Amino acid sequence: MHSTLPPEKTKTYAPLSGTLFWIILLVSIAPLFLMTAVAAYEFNTAYRVKAVAYLDELVEKHARNVDGFLVEKEAEVRMLSLTRDAAELSDEAVLSSLLSALQKNHGGVFVDLGFVNAGGRQVAYAGPYSLKGADYSKAPWFARAMRDEKYISDVFTGLRGLPHFIVAIRKDTPAGPFVLRGTIDFAAFNLLVENITTGSTGLAFIINREGEFQTRPRVPLDSRAAAIRDAVWKSSPAKLPPRRYRSWEAFTGSAARDERPAFHFMGSSPGDGRRAIYVTATLKAGEWALVYLQDEAETFASLYTARNVTVAVLLLGGLAIAFMAAVLSRRVAGKMGRIAREKELMNEKVIEAGKLASLGELAAGIAHEINNPVAVMVEEAGWIGDLLEDPEFADTEDVREIRRALSQIKVQGKRCKEITHKLLSFARKTDPVEKEVQLNDMVREVMELSGQHARFANVKFSTQLAPDLPPIIASPSEIQQVLLNLINNAIDAVPPQEGGMVGLTTRIADGRVLLSVSDTGAGIPEANVNRIFDPFFTTKPVGKGTGLGLSIVYGIMKKLKGRVSVSSTVGMGTTFHLAFPLPGGPPLSDDEAADDSRPL
Repeated sequence: MHSTLPPEKTKTYAPLSGTLFWIILLVSIAPLFLMTAVAAYEFNTAYRVKAVAYLDELVEKHARNVDGFLVEKEAEVRMLSLTRDAAELSDEAVLSSLLSALQKNHGGVFVDLGFVNAGGRQVAYAGPYSLKGADYSKAPWFARAMRDEKYISDVFTGLRGLPHFIVAIRKDTPAGPFVLRGTIDFAAFNLLVENITTGSTGLAFIINREGEFQTRPRVPLDSRAAAIRDAVWKSSPAKLPPRRYRSWEAFTGSAARDERPAFHFMGSSPGDGRRAIYVTATLKAGEWALVYLQDEAETFASLYTARNVTVAVLLLGGLAIAFMAAVLSRRVAGKMGRIAREKELMNEKVIEAGKLASLGELAAGIAHEINNPVAVMVEEAGWIGDLLEDPEFADTEDVREIRRALSQIKVQGKRCKEITHKLLSFARKTDPVEKEVQLNDMVREVMELSGQHARFANVKFSTQLAPDLPPIIASPSEIQQVLLNLINNAIDAVPPQEGGMVGLTTRIADGRVLLSVSDTGAGIPEANVNRIFDPFFTTKPVGKGTGLGLSIVYGIMKKLKGRVSVSSTVGMGTTFHLAFPLPGGPPLSDDEAADDSRPL
């Protein structure tokens, strides 16, 4: 249709598009973000607990191994002190034999053995160094051994200038106490700790309470020893998902060797300041701490990857939802705008139809009012004619002219009466009762009514009316309305500048009376063919058509159990085909009656 609403009416639906967009966006994205947030939180918590628990288990396992190693070496030195008396242990040949046995059975972990008397003098020595007679009276490890009976020292360089640590056992004899000490190979001990690694940033080492490294870290950390000491021994736990948390003091004071819960916290990685996870466990009755250090980014690498992927998917999903929300909101708003425009157009056409109905009633009234004076005029003309028949009026030229004028008045008056009768019949449907109708006569009558319209439009009529056409059963006024609508549409379809033809053909075939109304106009586009019988559908400019004519034709033909169809070629013209059943003839089948587009 060519009619559109004013711009101010079409704009009223622009805010609706925005409102729909935000409603769709919020309703779609809110559950998505909520579910993602809940799932991400649960996954983050579970993954962190699992990752930290894995590191806890790793450190606990190796702490048990390291502590077991120390206890084993202590037990071996103690066994030597219990199975040998002071005389045997002070004999360097016996001491060398025992050292060889230890090295053979334990892979060279023991570097040497020494027998130290109560004064701190090493009176017997077996090993690679010249340490017989060495004075350990002022050595911290000797003092601790004499006091506590057994002691494993920190790592120190001592007289040999190389890192090592001492396992010392005191034994009391009637002649006085002595200390049997063994030196543990630092390289073997360091390798035991150095193997505790996962990933590329994992780093394990042992540190004492003074911040001194008891093993050599894989990465130099001497410059950060104090910071590591403070982090390990003084910091409180940070907010990591805890498997079990304890303060360091409670941990070192109450934890037995067979119960070493891990203590983990977050801090800065020594050397580069990156965020790292510290997992610690005590050794040597709380004097040493096994520390495992790993970058937070590596510990939670899979978590961060999953988080990034989730964020990316969420963003892409959000963008896709926003795009679809924009498209759908615009489509819905556009659809509502189109519905509003169609409703407005329909209201306009209903108003126009009402105006036409009013005009029809007005025309009927005018025709009725004209019919009365015309009847009087005809009657008066007849009376004058009768007077002129009187013998007193001579048959002169003037009288003959008067008689001719009166005859013309009667003819034209009769014609006026016929025209007003036709107007009344069409406007008020004065004869709705169905009866026998001669279709050819109706065609000629409507052509006469539309003759003036055709002359103004530069259109000529062409007829091929079959003679002896049998009558059909119909309401004359309805047949008149059908023909008038089709003929007027055909005239309007012809460009007045170029002129053209409107053809009317009647014939009988297959027991039916067939009527075709054709024109040489512009034709109907294929997209509009299936809509031309819809109420209020028109391709005429605004104000020149109501879209009801063909709808009325369709309704009347259905009522008569007939059929109307159309064939059209753009640029060549259009033909409407009507089929009327004859009395006693074969009725149209359901398929034929339903087919309103097939040419006849």
